[in-house]
Amino acid sequence: MKILGVDYGDARTGLSVSDPTGLLAGSPSVISEWNRDKLLEKLVAYIKDNKIETVVLGYPKNMDGSVGPRAEKCAQLAEDIREQTGVPVVLWDERRTTVEAHQILHQAGKKAKQHRKNVDAVAATLILQGYLDAQRMR
Repeated sequence: MKILGVDYGDARTGLSVSDPTGLLAGSPSVISEWNRDKLLEKLVAYIKDNKIETVVLGYPKNMDGSVGPRAEKCAQLAEDIREQTGVPVVLWDERRTTVEAHQILHQAGKKAKQHRKNVDAVAATLILQGYLDAQRMR
């Protein structure tokens, strides 16, 4: 079963795909797209081309657990993906994944300026791996 992890951003959206067993997140990549409709088209094409069976979309709740405007945008994107692909979309709490992604890149020796182009892909991998680990624990 191939599962897609998504870290939705205004300029860049990170992607990560699970291995066929659903144990490991990998294949990180980024879609650079400012236009939401074009991003949706690219995501739908990616899901279909890669035979994705489930999408795990980062859901950026506020630190107190409340839902703000960014989380609402993600919920709407999830609904649009479901409608256009028929694939289930799981909203996954992504609090602190971007911070963790920056730390991982820093520890890997990447300069802060280089983080921008990779941080979304790393965050998508963290989102997906968190989901996969939780599924395995069930």
